[in-house]
Amino acid sequence: MHLTLGQTVPADNARTPRQRGRMTRIAFVFPGQGSQVVGMGQALAAASPAAAAVFARADDALGESLSELAWTGPADALDRTENAQPALLATSIAYLEAMRERWGADGPEPAFAAGHSMGQYSALVAAGGLALEDAVRLVRERGRRMQASGSGRDGMMAAIIGLDDARLPELVDEASRAGVFGIANRNAPGQVVVSGERTAIEAALDIAKGLGARRVIVLPVSVAAHSPLMAEAAAGLREVLETVPFADPVPPLLANADARPLRTGDACRDELIEHLTAGVDWLAAVRAMEDAGVSTFVEIGPGRVLTGLVKRIAPDAVALAVDDPTAPDGLAMPTLPTHAIS
Repeated sequence: MHLTLGQTVPADNARTPRQRGRMTRIAFVFPGQGSQVVGMGQALAAASPAAAAVFARADDALGESLSELAWTGPADALDRTENAQPALLATSIAYLEAMRERWGADGPEPAFAAGHSMGQYSALVAAGGLALEDAVRLVRERGRRMQASGSGRDGMMAAIIGLDDARLPELVDEASRAGVFGIANRNAPGQVVVSGERTAIEAALDIAKGLGARRVIVLPVSVAAHSPLMAEAAAGLREVLETVPFADPVPPLLANADARPLRTGDACRDELIEHLTAGVDWLAAVRAMEDAGVSTFVEIGPGRVLTGLVKRIAPDAVALAVDDPTAPDGLAMPTLPTHAIS
C-alpha cells in the first residue's frame, strides 16, 4: 500500500462482515527478502530428491552455485539483494516440491497463492505462471536493478510499530514535506514499514513517535524498496519482463498493492512491475483470502515471518510454517484438514 495525501486507512472496526465458506480452504503464502539465512534448504536437499533438483535447476539457470551460497554463505554475500532474492526463491520452491513429493498425487491444492514482495515470484512459480529458471534469473535482475535505481538517492526504510492505522495519513502528509516518502508495507494492524529518501524517513521516525508509535526501527537495507525511488528499476524490469513467457496462474495470486485476484499471465507480469514502486498491503491480502473462505495458511519457505503476521491479522485462522530447524530435514509437513477444498 502506498498512501497518498488525503487517503484514509479503514479502521479495524469498519470492516464488512465476512462470508466464510463452510468447507476449509487453504492458501500457500511465500516470504520475501529478509527471511534468508545461511544453511537454508541444505538438510532438505540432502533428504529430498525433489528439493535437490530445484536447487540444481536454479544453479544451472544462473550459471553459478547459488545453492552453495545459500548453504554455506558467507552471510554478507547471501544478504546482498541480487543474491538473497534468487536464493530465497529457490529455497521456497524446494520446500514446495519436497512437500508435493511426500503428498503424492493426492496432495491438497490451494485456493490462492500469495507472496510478500519478492515472494510473488515464488508464488507465481508455485501456481505455474512462471518457470523456475525464468524466475531465478528475473529476481537476480530485479535485485541488481533495485540496487542501481537506489544509488545516489540515499534511500532508507524503517519499521513503525504500534501506530494506530488511522494516523497513517497524518504520518504520510507530514513526512512527505521532508522528501519522497510512502508506506512500503502494511504488514499487520499497527505494523508498517516506510520507505523513501533518508531525510523523509528520519523525519518520519520523530513524527511517528509523536503520533503514538511504540517503536521505530531503522532497517538494515540499502535501497528504498516499494517507493517512487524504484521507478528506474521498474522501467528497466518492464523491458526484461516483456521477453519472458507467463502463463495464467492456477490458483490465482493476489496483488500486493490492493489484494485483487490475478488470474492471467499478463496481469501477473504487470504486478511484478507495479509492486516495485507501490506497496505491499499484506493485511488486505490475508483478509481477502479469509473473506473468500480460507481458514488455513501455509507459509512455504525459510522462516516464520508470514506465519506470525497471519496470526495477528486473522487470529481465528490456522497458520502453519513448513520450516522447522529442529527436524532432521528441516521440513515440518503441515497437517491439513481432510475436508480441505480448493
